[in-house]
Amino acid sequence: MSTLAGKTIIMSGGSRGIGEAIALRAARDGANVALLAKTAEPHPKLPGTIHTAARAIEEAGGHALPIVGDVRDDDDGVAAAVAKTAEQFGGIDIVVNNASAIDLTPTESVNMKRYDLMQDINARGTFLLSKLAIPHLRAAANPHVLTLSPPISLDEKWFTAGHLAYSIAKYSMSLVTVGLAAELREDGIAANSLWPRTTIDTAAIRNVVGAELASRSRTPEIMADAAYVVLTKPSREVTGNFFLDDEVLAAEGVTDFAKYRVGGSEADLQLDFWVEPS
Repeated sequence: MSTLAGKTIIMSGGSRGIGEAIALRAARDGANVALLAKTAEPHPKLPGTIHTAARAIEEAGGHALPIVGDVRDDDDGVAAAVAKTAEQFGGIDIVVNNASAIDLTPTESVNMKRYDLMQDINARGTFLLSKLAIPHLRAAANPHVLTLSPPISLDEKWFTAGHLAYSIAKYSMSLVTVGLAAELREDGIAANSLWPRTTIDTAAIRNVVGAELASRSRTPEIMADAAYVVLTKPSREVTGNFFLDDEVLAAEGVTDFAKYRVGGSEADLQLDFWVEPS
């Protein structure tokens, strides 16, 4: 298939950044997008709320269902969101595991509440939303689970200098992809991960990693366009993959990535975590 028209997506997070960009790309086809996020009120440092994202989805041509809730909450959060989405739109075709927490504090100093937060949102949240959507995905025509998590590398450099707690949490998301791809292959449900080759200019990157990286980053739209390609592929043919955004687009014939750059040249771009130089 080559369109997401009429498809229903449930996404964790999505009030800003990469998640919102993916939602808007789907909305341009006329997709239904349910967002499960906590950001009902404006944050002093992070632009956008679930309601501003929903309005943008509607303006782009889609149908939005903003659900204020917590991906860490089993019944009143995730289960209720899945049920509400299926009831409103008649089913669920796609799950996008976008919600994620980041903390780059070194192991000796990391606050265990922050460690638990990353595990609860990244690992457990991804597992829970995917798990509860499975019955609806089985009934869908081209079902996909797409998780924003990296290819797994055991190179020790990704577990040092503040990466350990975060790496554990992000790799747990990637392990969900490995397991779901195997478990759901016979059902025709695709499970894939998507990760950016370079840093992406989002509020989270500016606030946590450093605002100076903005000019050496790409825009969220490269992840949105890559996600669109993956989600419109036949689910029985594309599963169990760890995709990088520009590789997905290159395979579709894209050769010029300049439109995705915030500034500078290709040589100036900063590789993201878990991505080796090509």
